[in-house]
Amino acid sequence: MALQAGIVGLPNVGKSTLFNAVSISAKAQASNYRFCTIEPNVGLVDVPDERLSKLAELVIPNRIVPTQLEIVDIAGLVRGASKGEGLGNKFLGNIREVDAIIHVIRCFEDENILRDEGAINPVSDKEIIDTELQLKDLDSVERKASKVEKQARVGTDVKAKAEYEILQRCIDHLSKGKSIRSLRLDKEEKYAIADLFLLTDKPVLYVANVDEASMHTGNAYSKALIEAVKDEEAQVIIMNNSIEAQIAEMEVPDDRQLFMEEYKMTEPALNRLIRSAYKLLNLDTYFTAGVQEVRAWTIHKGWKAPQAASVIHTDFEKGFIKAEVISYTDFVKYGSEAACREVGKLRIEGKEYIVQDGDIMHFRFNV
Repeated sequence: MALQAGIVGLPNVGKSTLFNAVSISAKAQASNYRFCTIEPNVGLVDVPDERLSKLAELVIPNRIVPTQLEIVDIAGLVRGASKGEGLGNKFLGNIREVDAIIHVIRCFEDENILRDEGAINPVSDKEIIDTELQLKDLDSVERKASKVEKQARVGTDVKAKAEYEILQRCIDHLSKGKSIRSLRLDKEEKYAIADLFLLTDKPVLYVANVDEASMHTGNAYSKALIEAVKDEEAQVIIMNNSIEAQIAEMEVPDDRQLFMEEYKMTEPALNRLIRSAYKLLNLDTYFTAGVQEVRAWTIHKGWKAPQAASVIHTDFEKGFIKAEVISYTDFVKYGSEAACREVGKLRIEGKEYIVQDGDIMHFRFNV
């Protein structure tokens, strides 16, 4: 599943530094000038999961394979991006292709780092990005509404009339400076905008990039940001992107541990960020556990067993017969598949079974 979370924000807020810290397959150029990033950088990120490590301790496999996300480093947006300023059309197009947004906001003072927007103001910075995305969405919705309106005026086309009314609700909402994600649309109504891949309909996670002194407690800037987004039901991760990049570059585990202890960290803040981004995409994890490998697999929340099997191989879904399932808590409690089978904790589930986060699964199939 090639699901992507895109890192966005104004220029020089720490986007590429964050990308360098999270990516295990690519390094972005982090420099102190506008539009340092033009083509989006894409990197694979392991999703930290203590359950995978615990299963590996019990099974002792030949290898451990975590599940992954794709993180995309998108160039900094500027005021006027929706009208093409600063290569805005290109960059907004890159955002349209991702599944979720990680919005990095500068919450620190540093006169050596360029800034076009005057005094540090995280709330204003957030609103600049929001406005540009909303204006681009407004243009997209208005274009579609003008096409649908002609059909809607014909009294017999009930579907077009309903679609036009939904589009008008979206136009009104965006015109008030609100994002589509905050507009209550049910699944049946979502069809009217599904083909537009609206930028403000994507789930968002905020990263407050603070100075070293504020990395545990936050500061006035990060607190203002948290207050500003409280009605969005969005999560804010407080971190120092530079420190996280330094931790990521350390190849020796003991060195990394000593460095984190110096900063009184129990784990990199990146772990929280990656886990939060994973959940933001409405994803779950199931595991396969055997001597050859213990592996985590990504699925959408609510998937049934045959769909979950397809991420291993499409033949597993086509020829699905049954799934052997053990809950993670039972596997850890009894220590092995054999022990779970003995005490009746291994279940046989069919095609309608909805896979639960943390299930350990083995699929029976025939093609």
